[in-house]
Amino acid sequence: MIDPLFWLGLSFLLVAVSLTAVLVAIIPAVQEIARAARSIEKLADTLSRELPPTLEAIRLTGMEISELSDDVSTGVQSASSVVKQVDQTIGDAKQQAKKVQVTTNSVFAGVKAAWKTFARPPAPPAPRRSLERLPHPQKNTLELHEQSNSAYRANENNRELHRKNTKDTADLLSTPEALAQLNSEADWLDDEID
Repeated sequence: MIDPLFWLGLSFLLVAVSLTAVLVAIIPAVQEIARAARSIEKLADTLSRELPPTLEAIRLTGMEISELSDDVSTGVQSASSVVKQVDQTIGDAKQQAKKVQVTTNSVFAGVKAAWKTFARPPAPPAPRRSLERLPHPQKNTLELHEQSNSAYRANENNRELHRKNTKDTADLLSTPEALAQLNSEADWLDDEID
């Protein structure tokens, strides 16, 4: 049998070789860990110097953005109120224009009706019968009859004139050409009056 001291020496030798191999393998790893520790230390220094001002700048930027958004919302509200006021002003102007147009049309219709009334030739007088030859009761009856006929004719003429003026006014208000003609007649009437 082999001597136990030999085995003990061999095992010590193997342990020593193993430890040497481990030490040889661990030295570069320890060096890399030391380098990484130095890099981490430098990064920590840089972060401690640069991070607080950056965070402060980010906070200020956030506050400025919130102020700008408030300003923009205020501007949008002001613009919407201005738009509403402009819409209301335009609506009021349209209503005023319609009122002016209706008033102008009414004035021109009145001027045209007055001009036609003044320009119309007078109706010829009705022939009169000789009342001297009739007895007194028949004279009264004939006079009343003639008066009622003349009143009836005048009333019919007034109705016809009213119908014609109403139709002329409706025609005047319905077509732009008639309105233009009325304007030219009103200008002519102004020239005649002057």
